[in-house]
Amino acid sequence: MIASVNLTAVKPVTLDRYLLRQFFPVFLAALALFVMLVLLLDLFLNLTRYLSNGAGLLAILKVSLFYVPKSISYALPVSLLFASAYTIGDLSAKNELLTILGSGVPFWRFSMSLIVLGIFFSFFAFFFEDLAVIPTLREKNRMSRELLYVPLESLSSIVIKLEGGRLIYSVDYFDSTSLVLNGVTILELDEKRKIKTAVYAPRAEWNEGSWFFSNPLLYSWDQGFFRPVSITTEKENLLLSEKYREEPDTFRRGSVSPADLNARDTARLIKDLRRAGLPVSSALADYYHRFSFSAVSFIVIFLSLTVSGRFKKNTLLLSLLASLGTAVVYYVIEMLSMMSAQAGIVPPFWGAWTPVIMCTIAGFFLLRFAKI
Repeated sequence: MIASVNLTAVKPVTLDRYLLRQFFPVFLAALALFVMLVLLLDLFLNLTRYLSNGAGLLAILKVSLFYVPKSISYALPVSLLFASAYTIGDLSAKNELLTILGSGVPFWRFSMSLIVLGIFFSFFAFFFEDLAVIPTLREKNRMSRELLYVPLESLSSIVIKLEGGRLIYSVDYFDSTSLVLNGVTILELDEKRKIKTAVYAPRAEWNEGSWFFSNPLLYSWDQGFFRPVSITTEKENLLLSEKYREEPDTFRRGSVSPADLNARDTARLIKDLRRAGLPVSSALADYYHRFSFSAVSFIVIFLSLTVSGRFKKNTLLLSLLASLGTAVVYYVIEMLSMMSAQAGIVPPFWGAWTPVIMCTIAGFFLLRFAKI
């Protein structure tokens, strides 16, 4: 009896190892192939422009090197999809899958190791995107603009509205390296949205949690006129600086897209937009999508398992085409859902997560009753 129990416990583990040994060589080969294709596609799209601007070979290769993490991000779901479809299809074509199922192991249990692998890669995809892809892609874009002599993005002509629009910063230029505001004007409005005070300074420098203004001019609205209020002492300047303590990142985030920010900075951007009383639907949808899109690695494996091995002839080709078809359906649903969320038609959370929830439920149902 003990030997029988041990055999029952070991058997699924042995099958898990066997399945993963069949899966990983295909996955790694597919990942290398798809990453190379993405890199070559990006290179060929820009190669003529690089060469016409006199870019050197080493500089071009360096730009391509910084594009490798993004290429991996693009290639990972496709590689998982192909590898899982090929592995199960190949086992079915060799009748190995039929033998395994005939021994009493359900298909859902046999494929559990791939499902767990999909969950692992979903977590990996999120942190890889947040920690590696976004910084390297930003650097790649910067170097690419330099090679193509495209003017770098400048943090100029910035207008920030805070406290529901009652506090307005207007900045001619923000130096994000030295944390200096140039040509800064601050307007403070009363409850009736009329100007109460105005501050102008040619320069403001961030130091120890406050903005220190150089030669500030303060105006106060009094009886229909702006009346200047002299700031003659260092103490008065210090009091003025203590009043305005907006973080420097506020001025930097106002010029970037949520797609260029990691999850933490995107959350700060949403907080700034809410403080300013500005629409947050689009930014919030992108924030939730950052999490839901990571689940694609799980979804493509899950859905590919529901169709893999169903075909008796041309197993590899038909299984792969069916898997790609289900992936296309998922991306179309996701696109429509995200467009609806960004337009404010549906709540941002549901716009980002509805495709994942729908495909997960459908995958569980199809996988549970799969006929191999």
